[in-house]
Amino acid sequence: MKTETRQDVYERVTNRIIADLEQGMRPWMKPWNAENAAGRVASPLRANGIPYRGINIIMLWVEAVDKGYSAPIWMTFKQAQEVGASVRKGERGSLVVYANTLHRTEIDEASGEELERDIPYMKGYTVFNVKQIDGLPKHYTQPAAAVLDPVQRREAADGFFASTGADIRHGGGRAFYNQDDDRIQLPPFETFKDAESYYATLAHESIHWTKHRKRLDRDLGRKRWGDEGYAAEELVAEIGAAFLCADLRITPEVREDHAAYIGHWLQVLKDDKRAIFTAAAHAQRAIDFLRGLGGKVGRSEPLTSTNYCE
Repeated sequence: MKTETRQDVYERVTNRIIADLEQGMRPWMKPWNAENAAGRVASPLRANGIPYRGINIIMLWVEAVDKGYSAPIWMTFKQAQEVGASVRKGERGSLVVYANTLHRTEIDEASGEELERDIPYMKGYTVFNVKQIDGLPKHYTQPAAAVLDPVQRREAADGFFASTGADIRHGGGRAFYNQDDDRIQLPPFETFKDAESYYATLAHESIHWTKHRKRLDRDLGRKRWGDEGYAAEELVAEIGAAFLCADLRITPEVREDHAAYIGHWLQVLKDDKRAIFTAAAHAQRAIDFLRGLGGKVGRSEPLTSTNYCE
């Protein structure tokens, strides 16, 4: 399996997202503009059916939309061969990344003592959508399962957000998370254009809610409204809300009041090639935290995983 250097991976992924943002598009919103199977919002899945995580979700959503893939399942060339299938000649694969930590014992030159070091590393590898592969067993290519009806989706979303225990209040004309009071404030339900807009907005504010020091204690350096730290936190909340909406089968609302952040996000990404990886990792941690409070949504991997790219 061919791997790429960490720097190559950072640059390739970041440059791709920068290109979309420069066109005014938010890559993490793309799946809901695509012709997903049966109109279904779905997270990308590995060959074994386990969902991808973190930055890989965004990367494969972008690939699926750009190349017109309606199926959510991806596998390596070798995995296709192992089930008796073959990637069609001329098909180009898509990049995903794997992050882990290498534990190493070193000798300190000054003291001669042994030092234990954990060295993070990242590698990229290639996967193919099942639409690029011939001869797969039927269960890889069968139509998507029926989507829950609107009433079932609302009940599932209500149950999930109630399970978090967040202080959610309604009133006024703005949606925000107040960290001093530790509460989420939303306009009344009936003022939203539809139920999915309400839940998508609540998802966004719920990601902000996880940053409190009593929870994930996420501090990205915000000093004032609109600065780099503020934009970074909004990026985490936007990506996290998209992940959560995919789990809940909710169509996320593109909030026009957030369009002003695109310029800030571009600057953040151009200044730091790792910023989108960091934001996606924070978003994945937020989702895992919310899910761990009791909200059971369609994921099967353990919450203890620390690999927020895989």
